[in-house]
Amino acid sequence: MSSMAMPADRVGTAPAVAYKRVLLKLSGEALMGDDAYGINRATIDSMCREIAEVDAMGVELAIVIGGGNIFRGVAGGAAGMDRATADYMGMLATVMNSLALQDALRHVNVTARVMSALKIEQVVESYVRPKALRYLEGGKVVIFAAGTGNPFFTTDTAAALRGAEIGAEVVLKATKVDGVYTADPLKDPDARRYQRITFDEAIARHLKVMDATAFALCRDQKLPIKVFSIFKEGALRRVLLGEDEGTLVHV
Repeated sequence: MSSMAMPADRVGTAPAVAYKRVLLKLSGEALMGDDAYGINRATIDSMCREIAEVDAMGVELAIVIGGGNIFRGVAGGAAGMDRATADYMGMLATVMNSLALQDALRHVNVTARVMSALKIEQVVESYVRPKALRYLEGGKVVIFAAGTGNPFFTTDTAAALRGAEIGAEVVLKATKVDGVYTADPLKDPDARRYQRITFDEAIARHLKVMDATAFALCRDQKLPIKVFSIFKEGALRRVLLGEDEGTLVHV
C-alpha cells in the first residue's frame, strides 16, 4: 500500500478495512441479470452502488471483467472458428463491458479509468503498470480490459496476473453463489459453505474456485482468493470489513 495521501473526500469517514488494495473479478454473465445476453441496466447500476460504497471507504479497487454476456450472444456464429480469433473477440467484449462499467460508475460519482491489454488508443488507454498504480494511489478505480491481451488465457487468469502486478492483498471472485461449498448448494440442501480453505485442500477436494492457471498463479504468489456473491446486497462491503462473508482460499 502506498503512503501517498488519500484524497480529501475519502479522509476521516472511512471505517477500518481488512484490505487496502483489492482486485475484483466480475464475470460478464453477471451483467446480464435475468436477460439472455447483453447488459442489464438495473444489474450494473446495483453493482456500481456496491462499488461506490467501498470506494468511499478508501479501498484501492481494481476490476477485471469478463465478456461472456456479449460473446455468448454471438457464440453460435463462432462454431468451428479458430480459437485465437474467438478469444480476441472475447477480449473485445471485455472492452465493451469495461466501458459500460466506467460509464455506470460515473453516474454514482466514482472516477474510473479503463486500461486495455490490447492497443485501442482511440477508445481506451493501454495498460501500463506504473500508471495503473498511480491511478489507484490517487483514489481512482482501475478497470483492466482485454484480459491478458493473449489468446488461450481466461479473464480469471487476467485477474490473478493483474492482482499480482499491482500488489493486491486479495482477489475477490464475485459469483452467483455466496462462497465455496462442499457440494452444489442448488442441488444438495446439506451442502456446507467453507469459511476458510487452503489452496491445497481446494485442489484435493476438486473444488472449482477459478480456472487451473489462475488458481496456480494465486497459490504461487501467495495471493488469497475470496469467493462471494455479488448479488447479495452489502456482501462486497462486508468482505472488505473482514466479516464472515464468502469463502477465503489461502496458502
